[in-house]
This record gives sequence, structure tokens and C-alpha cells, in this order.
Amino acid sequence: MSEDRILIARIGAAHGVRGEVRVKPFGDDPLSFCDYGPLETADGKRRLVVKSARLQKAMVVTRFEGIDDRNAAEALNGVDLYIPRGALPELDDEDEFYHTDLLGLEAVSPDGETLGKIVALPDFGAGTLVEIRPNGAPSFYVPFTREAVPEIDLAGGKVTVVVPESTGEESDQDGRERPEDDAAG
Repeated sequence: MSEDRILIARIGAAHGVRGEVRVKPFGDDPLSFCDYGPLETADGKRRLVVKSARLQKAMVVTRFEGIDDRNAAEALNGVDLYIPRGALPELDDEDEFYHTDLLGLEAVSPDGETLGKIVALPDFGAGTLVEIRPNGAPSFYVPFTREAVPEIDLAGGKVTVVVPESTGEESDQDGRERPEDDAAG
């Protein structure tokens, strides 16, 4: 896959019997993936043109040209859709970033200590998080806020991250919290 392409949406399950599919968009505007012309598959061998799209809850019910029945729609389930990087609008605000630009950057503490690499920026409903994976350790999350991520240096390839302090509760080796021992001894 070329680095000059951006993942903009993912096709989900078929919707009905006339070739429509559910699409999960990855932009602020759920219908924006329709604005960029033909969408390419990850391998670049197939181009899909949006014929129609309508919002339905958190998904966009979409019909692509040439996809006219449920069998053809089902064959698209799980297909990622890409656009050329150059098709994206320029960002006006220096505090705006495309998620793809942050993936793979080194996360460092305010003291310069390496914390790991940014591997994802998920939003589970309460706001965007930054998933950081230390080398050889499980990943952890910090909120994508100015307090937790005060500096982003795209040119330098690093992001300063302030890791929130622990809650102070002890945990077992497997990471599960355990109640404090209140027994007097």
C-alpha cells in the first residue's frame, strides 16, 4: 500500500437485497468520503464509485456503481477504502492533525524519555484517545487533550505525552485491581 493514500472508510455488512452496504466513515463528516471521487481498495486493484449514500445511525448506507445485488454487496464486507493524500483539504489550524500523520510517531515524556510509539487514535464515545505501545509491553491510552498531549512535532517525529498519575490503587501482576488489605496485623 502506498503511503500517499489515506484510509477514509470501511465497508461493512450488506443492507437489504439491492446491493447497498453499510459503510463506517473515518472522518468528522460521515458523508465526506463521497466527495473524493472513486475510492480505492487497499491493493489498488479496484475502484468504487459512490452512487448514493444516506445516514442511518452511526453508519452510512451506500450504493456503489456496479454493485446491484446482495451477493455483490456481501463480497465487499470488510473492504477498506482509500483516497489519495492530495485529495484531503489543507488544515487551517496548527492544532489540527490528520490521525494518519500521528501514527508511528514516537511518544516521549516531558523529560524526553521514550514511552513508545503511537499505534492508534480510537474514540470509544467519550473522546479521542492516543494508544501508545511501549517496546515489548502492552499498550496504554491517554486522552488526546492538550493537557495529556501538550506538544506534537510532526517534523521531528515525536509527540510529548504527559502520562496521568496512577490512581494509587495496588494491582496484581495480571493488572487487576485488588482491594487494599484492611486487616490489622
